[in-house]
Amino acid sequence: MDLGISGKRALVCASSKGLGLGCAEALAEAGVNLVMNARGADALEASAQAIRDQYGVDVVTVAADVTTEDGQQKVLEAAEGVDILVTNAGGPPPGMWTDWDREDFIKALDANMLSPIALIKALVPGMMDRGWGRVVNITSVSVKSPIPVLGLSNAARAGLTGYVAGTARQVAGKGVIINNLQPGIHATDRAVSLDDGAAKAQGITPDEAKAQRCATIPAGRYGTRAEFGATCAFMCSQHAGFMVGQNILLDGGATNTTM
Repeated sequence: MDLGISGKRALVCASSKGLGLGCAEALAEAGVNLVMNARGADALEASAQAIRDQYGVDVVTVAADVTTEDGQQKVLEAAEGVDILVTNAGGPPPGMWTDWDREDFIKALDANMLSPIALIKALVPGMMDRGWGRVVNITSVSVKSPIPVLGLSNAARAGLTGYVAGTARQVAGKGVIINNLQPGIHATDRAVSLDDGAAKAQGITPDEAKAQRCATIPAGRYGTRAEFGATCAFMCSQHAGFMVGQNILLDGGATNTTM
């Protein structure tokens, strides 16, 4: 399918690896020029060069922490005038509800709610002026089905989801489409870390821990960054113009819900 976005320009945050990289790769395959951001310069440039070599698109890299004001400014300077925004940031640490105080919540809100909102506020007005734009926020399955040990993430990402629900409906008439993409478990470094932690806690091997987790997923496996990226690219395409303020769950059926 021709996504109709060849020649557009996109900012993809946290895109040196994992799900963000999958989104960058899929957009590049569709002919989109990229501004890629991550904190680690070496990994970021290596991923960017691989995309340049494979897809022949223009890729600008910005090594910065997008959850900070200074990092946001650096990214926004490079991303001025982009047509597509994909927000993404790692989640806050796990714990129990008794573990967190105000500062923990402020950090989580800065990373997973306020930073995406700042990027939306900075870039969407230009999209509206040009009459076309796409925003995809990578959130989490925990927005739909809260994960007890990820209370900080549950709260911050749910806050972003509420903000998007109202904002998306205010800007859609100007051709700007905003939606959220909710990943379940995918085969990334994060999944490996979770499997290693579960293996140590239970005295089993990482492969056994992975098998246990896969058994809870109706699809029987982890998702891949390629299929996650393809879903994101479709949400950024010309074909997604009637999809407004939605939360697209991509979890292999693990969340047992009707709606």
